[in-house]
Amino acid sequence: MSLAESANDNVAPKPVEQAAQPQPSPAPQLLAPAWLPVYIAASALLFLTQGLGMNLVNANIYQLQGSFSATTNEVSWLSAAYMAPYASLSIALFKIRTQYGLRRFAELGIICFVVAAALNLLVTDLHSAIVVRAISGMAAAPLSTLGFLYMLEPFPPERKLTVGISFALTCTLFASPVARIISPSLLQFGGYNALYMFEMGLALIAFAIIYTLPLTAPPRAVVIQRLDILSYLLLAIGFGCLAVVLTLGRLYWWFEAPWLGVLLAVCVGSLALMLAIELPRSNPLIDFRWVLSGPNLRMAGVLLLFRFVSSEQSSSAASFYQQLGLLNDQTVTLYAIILVASLLGGLLCAALMTTRYVETAHVLALALIAGGAYMDSQSTSLTRPEQMYLSQAMVAAGAAMFLPPVMARGFKSAMARGTPFIVNFLAIFTFTQSIGSLFASAVLGTFVTIREKFHSNVLVEQILLQDPIVAQRVSQLASSYSKVITDKTLLNAEGLALLGQQVTREAFVLAYNDSFLVICYVALLGLALILLHQLWLRVADWGATRQVGITAAQS
Repeated sequence: MSLAESANDNVAPKPVEQAAQPQPSPAPQLLAPAWLPVYIAASALLFLTQGLGMNLVNANIYQLQGSFSATTNEVSWLSAAYMAPYASLSIALFKIRTQYGLRRFAELGIICFVVAAALNLLVTDLHSAIVVRAISGMAAAPLSTLGFLYMLEPFPPERKLTVGISFALTCTLFASPVARIISPSLLQFGGYNALYMFEMGLALIAFAIIYTLPLTAPPRAVVIQRLDILSYLLLAIGFGCLAVVLTLGRLYWWFEAPWLGVLLAVCVGSLALMLAIELPRSNPLIDFRWVLSGPNLRMAGVLLLFRFVSSEQSSSAASFYQQLGLLNDQTVTLYAIILVASLLGGLLCAALMTTRYVETAHVLALALIAGGAYMDSQSTSLTRPEQMYLSQAMVAAGAAMFLPPVMARGFKSAMARGTPFIVNFLAIFTFTQSIGSLFASAVLGTFVTIREKFHSNVLVEQILLQDPIVAQRVSQLASSYSKVITDKTLLNAEGLALLGQQVTREAFVLAYNDSFLVICYVALLGLALILLHQLWLRVADWGATRQVGITAAQS
């Protein structure tokens, strides 16, 4: 730990009124270039450690059913329990870090994560696993913040919100493909416990990193007020209930489970009560007037657009492989390509952000995602990962290029208005990324379910036993059981059952193709809006320049 950092963390925090006044700050001390790869590697490891906690379960939902003797819906409660606290905790953590110091925050955060990782090894049934997953979701939130801080630490101030933030957001994309690459070997080695033994090992490495590598501690200030605690609890309840509803709604189906409506009502009531408390306050936890301003609503729309189109890979494509019966060990090469494409996309975005062609990153990202989604929409039941290498690489590169420019612009806008507005920006970013990701997955999953029923009805209408081709197909499918089933009626029934399974599979393939095509259209719509916005800005600049020239000529 550096002397400057120790001094900052040991100084008594200033009250919020004093902290709002301009304070002389020491000039930032730049690290030696040799430390740059060390801090980048540390940040990547922290992001990977945090991300694997969420993605190892999502990547192995079907494999974990045997470990817990549970259905798919029951195992999905593990994801819901993780996301419920994780969705809102970063908002509270910013104020905690500001008031109590970065070093204490980092040390306590990693200790909590190590404890949560150790608790995973003690799980014996599904109920205990759900409780531990909720604890893991709370413990993982500080790690995400620390990943950003370690990535930004070695860069000079002018590079933190360009190269630094691009590298950090690129690292957030690594956990999903890495989870699917390593899962087959870990499950074969030791089942569920092996997954979390690996996470425990990463947590201990992160523990050593945080206690070894120092971070520049910002000045402390008293920013937590009594009403902040009540407001945050209401926000956490609202976001937590919404996360559970969005995660499980399409599995239990939206109008079939009454408790989904109860959770949604609690969510609306909690957020409405929080809004009523926050609006009259002079120093609110979240300034809703600023959050709901025009520029921020446009930024939130762009972030939600990103979450929707990037779900092509994280949600739709992964579910498509599972529907075809492909296991993780059959998609290892595909996800390795996705990992490399994400890295290349992040590097290209970092290069663009150091130039004046920042908006080019958005154009390239949406064009790549639209092209990849359209290629995937031509899939059949015979499509295998080899046919999707190019399309998925395009989507991965596009996803890595889209978010950093928006994040940098929003963060600059919040910093220009003062430290309290960083919390407001975090509220927008957290909602659009955590809740937005769940919303996109829920919408696409529901769309696939509805379209599957539609295509099934259309296909079933064409299956008539009077059709010679259908009768021949039923006979061919039934012949595989002819040695064990001698009853002709049962044999034909088995053939019809097998034909029904094939019809369902084809209906799902058509439904996923529709989903990919919708994502393609949404990406193209977003691309058109961005191009029109850029054209409008250029015309406005040209008009302003022309007016200045006319005024100068007249004078």
